[in-house]
Amino acid sequence: MKNKRAGYIIFAILTLAFLVGLVFLNRSVHKVPLLAEDGSSFEKAVVTEIIQDNLTETGDRSGEQIVKVKITSGSHKGETVEATSLDGYLYGATCEVGTHVIINISEYDGTLAANVYNYDRTSVIIIFIAVFLALLMWVGGKKGIFSAISLVFAAVCVLFLYLPLMYMGVQPFLAAVLCCILITLFSMILLGGFTAKTFSAIAGTTIGCVVSGLIAFIFAYFMHINGYNVEEVETLILIEQNSQLQAGGLLFSGILITSLGASMDVAMSIASAVSEIYSHSPEISVRELTKSGMRVGRDMLGTNVSTLVLAFVGGAASIMMIYYSYSMPGRQLMNSYFMGTELLEGLSGTFGVIAVVPLVSVISAWLYKKRKKT
Repeated sequence: MKNKRAGYIIFAILTLAFLVGLVFLNRSVHKVPLLAEDGSSFEKAVVTEIIQDNLTETGDRSGEQIVKVKITSGSHKGETVEATSLDGYLYGATCEVGTHVIINISEYDGTLAANVYNYDRTSVIIIFIAVFLALLMWVGGKKGIFSAISLVFAAVCVLFLYLPLMYMGVQPFLAAVLCCILITLFSMILLGGFTAKTFSAIAGTTIGCVVSGLIAFIFAYFMHINGYNVEEVETLILIEQNSQLQAGGLLFSGILITSLGASMDVAMSIASAVSEIYSHSPEISVRELTKSGMRVGRDMLGTNVSTLVLAFVGGAASIMMIYYSYSMPGRQLMNSYFMGTELLEGLSGTFGVIAVVPLVSVISAWLYKKRKKT
């Protein structure tokens, strides 16, 4: 019990040290401004008056609205300004008196100019996340609380470690591997404690994620696909020219991050099953223990592989609908960069999940039997 308590104390100290390190790392990042600094800012506001509406006689909206808004944040808080709201699918908002919006303010010679950027969704997003976390902790109990903490830690790693490291010039694949290792260590130890089950799941997950990345590299080479064959390539090249980012590696590093969740799920489930089997049959051989883990893993493969593939399919639903509607010829579709990258992302991640099954089964069986001998 004392060793376990000491382990958790060391774990807490190392986590705190890591978070402090992230603060210093992000302070050392100097981002080059990619947009002109013209004194503009995005602020919260509420519509107080409709000066000119864009509602037509048919009930449709066309053109732009001119509204008065009261600014509720920033240095101009409390001031009222006239703003233009475009009738667009991505920008603007259908304004009514009382509508909460985000406006883009620019100041020239003491005069404010404003445009309605979009609806203010901040409160709804916060409530949405809060309800999700509350349900997770209510249904999951203690494990649910730990899962919520793990999720927050993963988000912190991605936003304040993974992205800054790549921006500073670290090879994206290495940044993703480091991020995956840290997320796996934190999540597994928090959920499973300092046990053979936990460490076998950590080893299997880490190796599985690396396998996903390596498979992606190999098949991308033969398919003549690289990280520049994506829709956002122009923006990425601009960022690359103004930083040390290696944009070509983003595609492959993203595959590691994507496959991490499914790999951790399979790894912990197999490790837990092997642990349970061993606790009831301590005399079982390594071979039989491994086979038991493999049987559990095979049952999980179908659903987890489908989860990964369908996640990519769902993300590409819009472009797939466009290709379908235009009746794109099979040869053109199969050899497009879109199809190549989607297959690469979807299937490479599943390779990692598949690799986790034998890896965790073997490692778990070996650790339990070795522990018995010692």
